[in-house]
Amino acid sequence: MKTVTRIGKDRFTAVKFAYNTSRIDHSRIQTLLQGRLKPRAGDLVLAQIVEMGQHNRLDLPEGRRSHLFLGEEVVVCYGNSYVPDQYEAVVPHSLEVCSLVSTGGIAAKMLSYHDEMKMPTSLKPIGLLGDANGDAINLSQVSLQRTNHGRQRPFTIAVAETGMNAGNTISAAYLTRGLSRSGLSVGAARVTGTGTGNYIWHMKDAGAKAVLDITDAGLPSTYLAPAGEVLKVFSTLSSTLGCSGLDVLVLEVAGGIFQKETSELLKSELLKSAVDAFLFAAGDSMGALAGVKWLQDNALPVVAITGSVTRSPLAVRELRAVNELPILDCEGLTSTDWKSLLERHVANESPASSFRISLDRLHAFMAMPQQAPWLC
Repeated sequence: MKTVTRIGKDRFTAVKFAYNTSRIDHSRIQTLLQGRLKPRAGDLVLAQIVEMGQHNRLDLPEGRRSHLFLGEEVVVCYGNSYVPDQYEAVVPHSLEVCSLVSTGGIAAKMLSYHDEMKMPTSLKPIGLLGDANGDAINLSQVSLQRTNHGRQRPFTIAVAETGMNAGNTISAAYLTRGLSRSGLSVGAARVTGTGTGNYIWHMKDAGAKAVLDITDAGLPSTYLAPAGEVLKVFSTLSSTLGCSGLDVLVLEVAGGIFQKETSELLKSELLKSAVDAFLFAAGDSMGALAGVKWLQDNALPVVAITGSVTRSPLAVRELRAVNELPILDCEGLTSTDWKSLLERHVANESPASSFRISLDRLHAFMAMPQQAPWLC
């Protein structure tokens, strides 16, 4: 049975709100919902920390990562999690004790975990947060809406990856830095994966003028979301940035190309029509080669390899022996004259040729013995 209790703002004086709740206007929170409830992905929940585990910090909306303490209360949102190097978790069927599986603020029931991870921090739900009508507050209610801006969209570069720790976010950040240093205004968005404050702040620090992530499109993560919802996330984020007067967009396609929702998005005609070039982030030479082939087999214009594979000179040599694409470490991403490259693209109306010509030249320079790599 559902019970609805009126609450005031004083109830949250000592409560920490997670980053994933950033778009929620606190004045909407007027009731606490308890009883036999089945939460949904995106529902806000007030919970108490009952056992400390892997995640002992929480991303806050204002851009700080706060230490957590046993017994304190937090507001997070329910969501699904697919992170092979951390946790697999799903929205539970009741307000049962569950886990904090992301510093961005996701509460979920853990199904499996990587053996190098600790057990997750345990949360005891107190109740869902509701509005004045006693209805649960959900991230979907404050989603940005897709914009039909009517202007020519910015040149768009996507960064895909083999999986977590392939250097996707770092590569996207250094690419953003390089584009900004070239005199271009950059917008950035993470269009799949899990919403975290760290991504937003990293891109802003790199020089992005506008940054969005999945939570801005109404989801805490894209794992187990229907295909139509994932396409809506992509469309909403890219169209919102596209009407902001920016020169170029950097889209992070997180989660690994074999992850179901990510894979489906990459194969979609919507994405193919909206992305001009791909960089592929990999952790090793074999993964890089396989990932590039997958992208090419799916008619996606991959123009360079990047990621944590560039940290190993030996791995880079392996890759150069079997691959013709440029390999860009952090220095390569930041030192490329992206503005000139894009101007040639506009003149040639051929992203593949213009990108490949410029990046091949950079690749040849970086391969010279006297060039000391600055590794990601």
